Amino acid sequence: MKIIIDAMGGDNAPGEIVRGAAEAAGMYQSQIVLVGNQAKIEQCLKSCPESGKKIEIVHTEETISMEDDPLSILRAKKNCSMGVGLRMLKEDGDAFISAGNTGALHAGSSLIIRPVKGLQRSAIATVLPFQRPCLLMDCGANVTVTAEYLEQWAIVGSLYMEYVMKVKNPQVGLLNNGAEECKGTPVQVDAYQKLKNHPDIHFHGNIEGKEVPAGLCDVLVTDGFTGNITLKMLEGMAKFLFGQLKEIYTQNVMTKMSYLLMKDSLRGLKKSFDASEYGGAPLLGLQKPVIKAHGSSDARAIVNAVRQAEAFVKTGVIHEMEERMKKYDRSALRTKAAEETAKESE
Repeated sequence: MKIIIDAMGGDNAPGEIVRGAAEAAGMYQSQIVLVGNQAKIEQCLKSCPESGKKIEIVHTEETISMEDDPLSILRAKKNCSMGVGLRMLKEDGDAFISAGNTGALHAGSSLIIRPVKGLQRSAIATVLPFQRPCLLMDCGANVTVTAEYLEQWAIVGSLYMEYVMKVKNPQVGLLNNGAEECKGTPVQVDAYQKLKNHPDIHFHGNIEGKEVPAGLCDVLVTDGFTGNITLKMLEGMAKFLFGQLKEIYTQNVMTKMSYLLMKDSLRGLKKSFDASEYGGAPLLGLQKPVIKAHGSSDARAIVNAVRQAEAFVKTGVIHEMEERMKKYDRSALRTKAAEETAKESE
């Protein structure tokens, strides 16, 4: 298995990216390929253990920044580390990981790797770390959506939770401002009926913002604008609450003593909310696995992203997505209709 990593993407590149890749090379069986400035990568590898020598380097001097226009990956900076990595994935790679520019990664993967046939748009999917993990999609790739997008994301999201997260009969929720069928914009109202009546979707119903952490569903679909705000709000709230807990437990001697009794549980809780534990968010619906690691990813996050990419590939879930999406493939539908017409005329 060949896993390609954008060594120059992210706030901590290339140091933490390279260190994480070297650790992953020593832990997993996959061939690791780092794409980026060879001199800088080799300099970082000098401080890595022997596993760093197992890494292949593909040199490119161009890098796409967080401020660059997303489409520059296809035009002005088509030879950037992210663009080269995506083209390598298309040719003979098994998975691609980047902590770089989200918009560029979505644009590049959509036009280079392409969504599976029949799927209108791929989406960024993030596992929310509640007691019952929930896959939120979209988390920022598609600001404007249609009811059909939401319907299709419910299908591929359910398959991901079933095959990768081992959830049986995943329940799907629609993020909305009320529980009633008539709530929301025309898109949400239409999507509700599509999700409710789809034979391959186990639809729970509308999920209000206050219900998101309650574990009512396994897949939660929404537009990228709302999804991104929801995700950032949850991240901010978790950071705020842990900050408040720290203040409470450091007030005096008694609270410090009580912390000693609770520290293992609190550390476990904090770890469960750590984005680096999941490694990144898959761009679901593409013909090959692409993982968007957090922009501030450290070495541990990259190790977990490699673990996640391996699991993604081994499940064969993309093949299942392709099979499920055939009913939406217009070219296939036209071919089937033509065949049926030919049979009738015989």
